Amino acid sequence: MNSPRKTIIKDIIKNSIETKLNSYNPETTKKPFHDLLLGRERMVIYSFIHSLNTTFGTSIYEQIAIALASKIFKKAEKQVKPPDEISSDAQQLIETIMNGLETGNKSPNKSQEIQDIREVCRSGTYVKVKLTQVDVWLENTEGDLFLFDLKTVKPNKGNFQDYKRTLLKWAAAILGRDPESIVNTMIGVPYNPYEPKPYNRWTAEKVLDMQQDILIADELWDFIGGEGTYLELLNAFEQAGIELRDEIDEYFKQFS
Repeated sequence: MNSPRKTIIKDIIKNSIETKLNSYNPETTKKPFHDLLLGRERMVIYSFIHSLNTTFGTSIYEQIAIALASKIFKKAEKQVKPPDEISSDAQQLIETIMNGLETGNKSPNKSQEIQDIREVCRSGTYVKVKLTQVDVWLENTEGDLFLFDLKTVKPNKGNFQDYKRTLLKWAAAILGRDPESIVNTMIGVPYNPYEPKPYNRWTAEKVLDMQQDILIADELWDFIGGEGTYLELLNAFEQAGIELRDEIDEYFKQFS
């Protein structure tokens, strides 16, 4: 990551945190036992960190992804509304795929799943579907599409099933408009909470093709921004934290 781009990333982080500090109001729910045992300041910090998780997803990760990808991809946008129609045969096929995965009667195979959807993407009648927006939508110079759903690092089993269904429906919606499209729909996990061990969310392997359905930590960021981006991103967060430290400490002093 070159110096100008690193500065942009650091500014995104700092601006997001400063905005959060200026607008954040600690929850008013009284927790007398917690407050007396741990101290009000620690409880406010805990509440702030919990609230910050949402900010990371919408205000930081997505913005950083677009800033990084815009230098590499022909198109890089966030919160894109996908097409709202898929064929009835594709819809039925997706439910058949999901039933097989959820019951354990079949193993995930994204390449085969996409090929099967491609074959029926215009069969039957078109039906309206309400799909979630694509968090990060990328298109390379060859016209290949990469649609990312950025998620929390530890979803449960039910979440993974919902995510998989969304990925397949995104693909069906794109292929319904152009059956020749090369479309890749993936979950993006910003970091690996089990590091240095491999990502070990066994519930994911039941429904996700771990090679084609999900990118984790360095896989995600190095794909979006180029090799070495993940390590540079960690450095940018560290530098932002150093520069914000006094401001953050001063904010929490009021709750001592």
